[in-house]
Amino acid sequence: MAQGTGSINSDYKDWEWSDDAGERARLLQSPSVETVPKNSESQGNGLGATSALGAVFIVVNAALGAGLLNFPAAFSMAGGVAAGITLQMCMLIFIIGGLVILAYCSQASNERTYQEVVWAVCGKVPGVLCEVAIAVYTFGTCIAFLIIIGDQQDKIIAALVKEPEEVGSSRWYTDRKFTISITAFLLILPLSIPKEIGFQKYASSLSVIGTWYVTAVIIIKYIWPDKELVPVEIPTSPSTWTAVFNAMPTICFGFQCHVSSVPVFNSMKQPEVKTWGAVVTAAMVIALFVYTGTGICGFLTFGAGVEQDVLMSYPSNDIPVALARAFIILCVLTSYPILHFCGRAVLEGLWLRYTGVTVEEDVVRERRRRLLQTISWFLLTLLLALFIPDIGKVISVIGGLAACFIFVFPGLCLIQAKLSEIQETRAISWWAQVCYGVFMVTLGAFIFGQTTANAIFVDLTA
Repeated sequence: MAQGTGSINSDYKDWEWSDDAGERARLLQSPSVETVPKNSESQGNGLGATSALGAVFIVVNAALGAGLLNFPAAFSMAGGVAAGITLQMCMLIFIIGGLVILAYCSQASNERTYQEVVWAVCGKVPGVLCEVAIAVYTFGTCIAFLIIIGDQQDKIIAALVKEPEEVGSSRWYTDRKFTISITAFLLILPLSIPKEIGFQKYASSLSVIGTWYVTAVIIIKYIWPDKELVPVEIPTSPSTWTAVFNAMPTICFGFQCHVSSVPVFNSMKQPEVKTWGAVVTAAMVIALFVYTGTGICGFLTFGAGVEQDVLMSYPSNDIPVALARAFIILCVLTSYPILHFCGRAVLEGLWLRYTGVTVEEDVVRERRRRLLQTISWFLLTLLLALFIPDIGKVISVIGGLAACFIFVFPGLCLIQAKLSEIQETRAISWWAQVCYGVFMVTLGAFIFGQTTANAIFVDLTA
């Protein structure tokens, strides 16, 4: 991997990383983002083609997704509207701060992807941990996507066969395990096998439309509710002070766009940290309104009885909601292959670095290994999705990992970047930034530990 003269901690090639292997591991580029090679920067052509407004749209698209289905349940766990909004606002300050830190460190290290920034700034061990975390996170998200498909198909099939969901499995072709499996084998697996995912670059527009439609339906259904939708109970305070923390995984999962933010920053016409700060602030405010609107209206519609997937709380025969379910299924079908590609690319990069094999030497075996990785990944995620029917349990696990991407790794990068500066005297601003980095690492570690422990001892053992 070519290193610029401005790179910090440039001795991170402890595993004999080659230029060819580095190019194969240039991962997690959003299909909507076009960047230029590093070597063109030295020729003065390093600026991207994305405007600030376009960057706002891409970051919003990266943040919004199927995670919004869990926000009404998160408001219920947090203890009501006031607690949910307060928790979001407090976390949003550090979420935006993490995005700005990543842009700053990307410029300092001359790296273009999230994990490359962590490698260059923090060194080998945090870099490897970051790549492993990305692989596990994308794997868990793929499981959540398959569960979402099953949830929505259950309701759609119940409406089509005109019988309650409880007895829908009496027919073999309406059984949840069968419908998830046949959808996955016929639609998801063929889209996951190709070496590149450029053919899915237009899927982002569809995802945005679907997300906004789902939010609009939930808000409208709250303003003009159906007569049979009567909430059982509307909590106004958390049951215990620790219950608030149970909503953190959903918020982290929903706002996590940090991994794809670094390529977006480097694709801008003017990749400046100040401009980027305005971009991510605008994007996160938009995402906040969408998630808050969905969370509040979904929670107030169903109260404490809201399902982990809010669309599951609506009746099967509701046509606008049925269309929302179809949108979600379509979005997930196109998102699974992209997430799988990211995870597969991370594993491929780790393999190439560990073996020290260059791309040219590995061409013959690449296709065979890619097929093996894809089929193994697909079968494992499908198997786990069939036996973990509750999306909340999966989000409680991967939400903790999202906290690492939002808080821990950006905090480590900021600390290491400031410590690498050669200064005779440390100004107050220097100490303030180091303390901010330490606080972010501490906060992220707390959220990860608390949510992971809760997922293991409460959710997964229930």
